[in-house]
Amino acid sequence: MPAAAVRVLITPSGREIEALAEIFDRYRTHYGEPSDRSSSRRWVKQWLDTGRLRAFVAEEGAEVVGFATTVEVPASLRLGHFWHVRDLFVLPTHRRLGVARALLASVRAAAVDAGALRLVLQTEDENDPAIRLYEDSGYTIVKGYRVLVLPLAPHRTGV
Repeated sequence: MPAAAVRVLITPSGREIEALAEIFDRYRTHYGEPSDRSSSRRWVKQWLDTGRLRAFVAEEGAEVVGFATTVEVPASLRLGHFWHVRDLFVLPTHRRLGVARALLASVRAAAVDAGALRLVLQTEDENDPAIRLYEDSGYTIVKGYRVLVLPLAPHRTGV
């Protein structure tokens, strides 16, 4: 089975936002958040409308089977910018079929076209399948840095 077709949502229609919000809500529940499609839709629409979030969708026919989101971040020391892959999710029924690789390849091509200096992403230490995928896709683990978080609002499931 070939990888799904991937495209970036430039000016998404209401139907495209709804389809992305549906899988985005499944992504959130995968990580322990309660399902809330209405809030997911509002959040996705808000961030896409501001242009601060870019979304790539993998589609099989009319169904969104995976997505990736990115944000552009200033790279002050290099006087440029880089892209941060914020979210990457593929439906369980479409994993290990090349969908995540296709999403990562599309993100990489778009970042290169935009003149980004690098791509950055993060995942949990125990997420071995994701780490293998990222390393196979050319990403390297950066040693010597720590992620620190200062919570500013109460949260149910961690950071």
